[in-house]
Amino acid sequence: MEFRIKSICFFALFSIVCLSSCNTMKKIPNGKDESDIKAVMKMQEQAWSDGDVHQFMEGYWNSEDLTFVGKSGINKGWKTTLNNYIKGYPSKDAMGTLTFDILEMNRISEDAYHMIGRYTLVRKADKPTGLFTLIWKYIDGKWLIVSDHTSG
Repeated sequence: MEFRIKSICFFALFSIVCLSSCNTMKKIPNGKDESDIKAVMKMQEQAWSDGDVHQFMEGYWNSEDLTFVGKSGINKGWKTTLNNYIKGYPSKDAMGTLTFDILEMNRISEDAYHMIGRYTLVRKADKPTGLFTLIWKYIDGKWLIVSDHTSG
C-alpha cells in the first residue's frame, strides 16, 4: 500500500512538472514561420534600397552574440555589424537596390531555420552579387538573423 501511494505521488509530481514545463515553452506560430521570415527579408530589401541601414539591421539579433562572416573575417556583435555596413556602404548610391533570392530554406529546430540564398545589388556602375547563409532564430516573438555568412 505504501509503495502504491508513493508511486501515485511520484506520478502526480512528475505530471505537474511536465505540464508546467509545457506552459513555459516558446510558442511559435504554426504554418506561418517561413512567410514571417520572408516578410523580414522584404523589409530588409526595402530598407536597404531606401538607404536606411538602421531599419535594415532590425532583421538582425541585437546582441553581442550575433555572428557575421564576410570578406573581413568573423565579426561578432550587432553594433560591429552595423558599423561595418555603414563603413562599407557610406551612401545610398553605394548601397544600390537590393534583392534576395532564397535558394534553400530548412527548419533545423522548432525555433530555427537555415537558409541559403543569393543577394544582388543594382548600382549605377555595377551589379555585384553573391551567396549568403543565414541562421534564423525565433527570439522574443520575432524571427531574427543570428548568424550571417555572406560572400561575394
